[in-house]
Amino acid sequence: MPITVLLVDDHPVVRTGLRALFEHNNDVLVVGEAASGEEAIALAEHLAPDVVLCDLRLGEGIDGVQTTTALRAQRPAPAVIILTTFDRDVEILRAIEAGAAGYLLKDVSPATIVSSLKEAAKGGMVLAPEMAQRVVDGMRHPRLQLTARELEVLGLLDTGASNREIARKLFVTEATVKTHLVHLFSKLNVESRAKAVSTARDSGLIQ
Repeated sequence: MPITVLLVDDHPVVRTGLRALFEHNNDVLVVGEAASGEEAIALAEHLAPDVVLCDLRLGEGIDGVQTTTALRAQRPAPAVIILTTFDRDVEILRAIEAGAAGYLLKDVSPATIVSSLKEAAKGGMVLAPEMAQRVVDGMRHPRLQLTARELEVLGLLDTGASNREIARKLFVTEATVKTHLVHLFSKLNVESRAKAVSTARDSGLIQ
């Protein structure tokens, strides 16, 4: 029996290329395609694929990590492999924490993708040795935990908003905004607004 696969990518040309890759492989059968995470979740419920090959960034709507979380909650739950161009530790760790069976970069060979699908279908993990070490390191040094409000303030800082503008948008006082900034600077170990945004971006706290 071939491994059944659902392709998830917001770029039609990528999905077409992947489908062509598997077209003459008797071990892999593409049973569907989705252009968004929401569509992938609905299709997976109906098609029950063995593996979902999913991009990390999916345009508007939920991303690949959120899609992975929802897919892994289904019964039966498909294995999920993230196939992306993003090679940042925080993205890899987010995907694995969400339940992904693997994380591949789009420049890997077709043979690697096929072998990874087979391994994931068997319940295995698919990570290059150096990537696996980065996941272990990331788990040893957990990511910063910010409150929802602190993340909102960070997002507004990223737009260049002043304290007054942030206060108006969040319906709080400027004094409250200053308190959030003090906490943010402390958690991020920075001393300026620009450095806070830069550090948050490097840590994957804001896109």
